[in-house]
Amino acid sequence: MSMVETSKLTKVYDGVKVVDGLNLKIEEGQIFGFLGPNGAGKTTTILMLLGLTVPTSGSASIAGFNSTREALKVKSISGYVPEKVGFYNDLNARQNLLYTANLNGFFGDQADKIVVKAIEDVGLKERMEDKVGHYSKGMRQRLAIADVLVKQPKVAFLDEPTSGIDPAGINQILDLIGRIAKQNEMTIIMSSHQLSQVQSICTHVGIMSKGKLVSHGSIAELSKRASGDKVIIEIQLAEVPPEIVDALRRIKGVKTVTQNQTTLTISCNEDLRRQISKVIAEKNGLITQMELRSLTLDDIYMSILQEA
Repeated sequence: MSMVETSKLTKVYDGVKVVDGLNLKIEEGQIFGFLGPNGAGKTTTILMLLGLTVPTSGSASIAGFNSTREALKVKSISGYVPEKVGFYNDLNARQNLLYTANLNGFFGDQADKIVVKAIEDVGLKERMEDKVGHYSKGMRQRLAIADVLVKQPKVAFLDEPTSGIDPAGINQILDLIGRIAKQNEMTIIMSSHQLSQVQSICTHVGIMSKGKLVSHGSIAELSKRASGDKVIIEIQLAEVPPEIVDALRRIKGVKTVTQNQTTLTISCNEDLRRQISKVIAEKNGLITQMELRSLTLDDIYMSILQEA
């Protein structure tokens, strides 16, 4: 089933369409990467889905509940981790999460049990009695995810969840997101500018530009659309004389050859590694490495935005 769905969702501020006729479906259990430059409309879309701002026209729903007419129900089954997480710094982790538990109708022993489990799930059990004011940025992000878990939501929105965290901490947060999504059968929508991180964890992505959803689907589907069925071959040579480059460009099926020092990137209609190797050998070239290169999410993102 569709966990998140919008139909012609539009938001106008001061005569400008910040979100323009958005049609989007995110299936249950997906980890969805929500991408786009600043001002593309991602945050406004999330706020409308959560019932925190009213659409100018169109509709948004979560788990079948209308985000505008049934905003309280939507909030009860949704979690949100903003880029800048707010906690009471003079309270410890357990006290902060107990406050969230109480707001969501959990009290007494039941609240204690839910809170401790959430803290354990994010790896903060040994620090749960420490005041949150002494936490690092990475620990605060973990606690924010635990805060979402306390609500036991069906869907969670994470806005730049690894912002300002060191590389080791980033990997831990990404592993944590993947693990809790699987263990809790939770749909996650992750907004981020770190495309390599999105590629490492997300099953599907959507790319927005100027308020419109310009492309969405699995990364494999987007790669195929962006490449136009091209095959990209990357070659490392000991040296690259001009005659080798000229000869490669004359091979039938080769579309482009670009050079960066001793690396050649060749775009083809099909896998031409055998023909390319033969031409280089005939020109007395020495191949040190050759591989088929898949498009990265960075490649896909830039290609799609350029077309948009």
